[in-house]
Amino acid sequence: MGHLDDSPMSRISARVAAITESATLAVDAQAKALQAAGRPVILYGVGEPDFATPDYIVEAALRACGNPRFHRYSPTGGLPELREAIAAKTLRDSGYRVEPSQILVTNGGKQAVYEAFATLLDPGDEVIVVSPYWTTYPEAIKLAGGVQIDVVTDEASGYLATVEQLEAARTSRTKALLFVSPSNPTGAVYPPEQVAAIGQWAADNDLWVVTDEIYEHLTYGGATAPSIVTRVPELADRSIVLNGVAKTYAMTGWRVGWMIGPKDVIKAATNLQSHATSNVANVAQAAALAAVSGDLSAVVQMRTAFDRRRQIMVRMLNDIPGVVCPEPHGAFYAYPNVKGLLDRDLGGHRATSTAELARLLLKEAEIAVVPGEAFGTPGYFRFSYALSDEDLVEGLGRLAKLAG
Repeated sequence: MGHLDDSPMSRISARVAAITESATLAVDAQAKALQAAGRPVILYGVGEPDFATPDYIVEAALRACGNPRFHRYSPTGGLPELREAIAAKTLRDSGYRVEPSQILVTNGGKQAVYEAFATLLDPGDEVIVVSPYWTTYPEAIKLAGGVQIDVVTDEASGYLATVEQLEAARTSRTKALLFVSPSNPTGAVYPPEQVAAIGQWAADNDLWVVTDEIYEHLTYGGATAPSIVTRVPELADRSIVLNGVAKTYAMTGWRVGWMIGPKDVIKAATNLQSHATSNVANVAQAAALAAVSGDLSAVVQMRTAFDRRRQIMVRMLNDIPGVVCPEPHGAFYAYPNVKGLLDRDLGGHRATSTAELARLLLKEAEIAVVPGEAFGTPGYFRFSYALSDEDLVEGLGRLAKLAG
């Protein structure tokens, strides 16, 4: 005898049914499908370096493939030598001294984000999130039963939140602040004094801080991105630092991230991972070991190219009537206000929202961008400048032509 309720939604849990598809990956998939069909689509949507993983990292992985040790299960928390190397890298790059037992190696940065909130939050706990925000954060918070409280910023402040804004959002149910610098999607970088002020506010109010430092080495124009934990050392026992090899070493497909935190939090997150995925693939861990143990010459070369493209993109976007683009100082994204393009004739078409405008641009100009709706702020686009100079200029030229 069948169930009384066979409606489609009843087949899926409400918790999982509430998850939305990653907008950035959806745009990437759609654009690549069009490219495969022969369309000259230029993709500004994906968040990954357009460089190959450095040879010495690939060679380390090849050696690992032939090592029988890596053909077996390894500790859930990560290869001991990798955890030691991450601790050394964290001290070298951030000035933050941690022990290997405070580190959990995860399947990319997304698993670290999920496990951080799953470990910290009980149902109803609030997390203050600065908007615009990366698309994965809200889903991880929701899955953990948490409640996201947005602090909305815009181009007038350079997408930087103030202590006063954060305090206005804090309630008796606030458990954590999500702090991201450099930012995805805006490229905003908090000045060191503002990092310290926000960290001190969090410490004074006994809040947890989850800080995503995946873009730590991608800063421009003299900007620096100090770790909030080093600016306010008393935060160490109430902070989780998220990081990985994806952006610094052009290793997005290798899927190696990590989280750093107090030992009891890391032990709990490791228990969770032991039932979810167990260890990260050993060959990828061996590649990550080579990456974090080596120097930063690879990211220096990428940063030079990104900086050049950043300046070209900002100039070309601001030359388009109806577009206002503040200068990003980190990551590899620009986040222009494009409200001036709405309700305008664009090649015989008209869009009333940035989601609709993004679809129009893909169809009429064959450029793929992610609309601000995905990041919590309609009226904006995220443009990645992790693509060739030629494609960058060509695509923005198409946008300028359509905008008239």
